[in-house]
Amino acid sequence: MTRTTTLTVRVSGSLSDFVAANVDENGAYENVSEYIRDLIRRDKARAEDEAFKRLKAELTLAFSAPETTYQPMTAADIIARNRR
Repeated sequence: MTRTTTLTVRVSGSLSDFVAANVDENGAYENVSEYIRDLIRRDKARAEDEAFKRLKAELTLAFSAPETTYQPMTAADIIARNRR
């Protein structure tokens, strides 16, 4: 089941003007809620992209290491290492 969260956000000054410019008749969004949802989706995508890039860099490093440096590890070992 999808959970809905209601947020109250206050912006003023130039931030308010910027939001208004993006939401009015000439703006890209019909209402503030649509604009905020899009911002959240973009931020989520950015965070996922950064996580993928970190994983890719770690795997690239691991695969380029000589086999003699490999150490056997369990899934629990890896999880514990990544929590540090």
